Amino acid sequence: MTTPRDFKSIIREHKTLFIIIAVVLFLMELQIFAVAAMKSGRKSLMQILDESGNVIHETDGRNLSDFNKYYFEKTFGPLEQYKVRLETRESPFPFRAWFVAAVGIPVGIVLLFSFVVKAYISLFYGNETDPDSSGAHLQSGETRLEIILSRISRFNIFTIGFLIFLAVFSYWVIPNLITFLGKTGIETLSQYKLFFISTALIFLGIVVWVIYLRYRLAVKSIESRTEIEKQRLQLEMSERISTRAQIEYHGEKE
Repeated sequence: MTTPRDFKSIIREHKTLFIIIAVVLFLMELQIFAVAAMKSGRKSLMQILDESGNVIHETDGRNLSDFNKYYFEKTFGPLEQYKVRLETRESPFPFRAWFVAAVGIPVGIVLLFSFVVKAYISLFYGNETDPDSSGAHLQSGETRLEIILSRISRFNIFTIGFLIFLAVFSYWVIPNLITFLGKTGIETLSQYKLFFISTALIFLGIVVWVIYLRYRLAVKSIESRTEIEKQRLQLEMSERISTRAQIEYHGEKE
């Protein structure tokens, strides 16, 4: 098993490689942050509106470039026939997108590279395992940090990377999915509101009808029990009357 001391020796042996990797990761994170920062802040938009006030073309910046003007006039006609409006918007820093990109892209690249290397080694050199990787134990005299690093090193790097990548991916997808489902649901309800209102009324009518039928069944059941109890009491009274009549008749004969 690889111990924390082995980590230090590996770093010393491949110091140049680790410096290059650190510099590349730093530049990558810097580029991701720069792109996210460019997407935030105050933005100016040049909008072109038709006679009804609908936006038919929109471009970034305070001025319309020659290329955009040529493309617009080729598609919609002369620019002088339309209204031009400059709009300014405040865009917050996209923290969620920056976080997902800053964590997910490096982890995804490392996982992909590790998978390619491991697949190459398995195909051309066979799947060799370290016999001491499963039965190794901690050496005496290790610090608490070294023990924690030693325990972490027992986990499979692919499992850890996949869990991190999955967590970051879920952090990006789940809020977008909830937002998309909410917007789609609201648009669907507003577009087909008569259908959903009719369906809700029919469902409500069925529920009320079932409740009414259960009420009628309960009333019939109570009436049946009452009638049975009434007949039982009548039979008991008739038996008592007949028994008393027989006793009185035998008493008069004697």
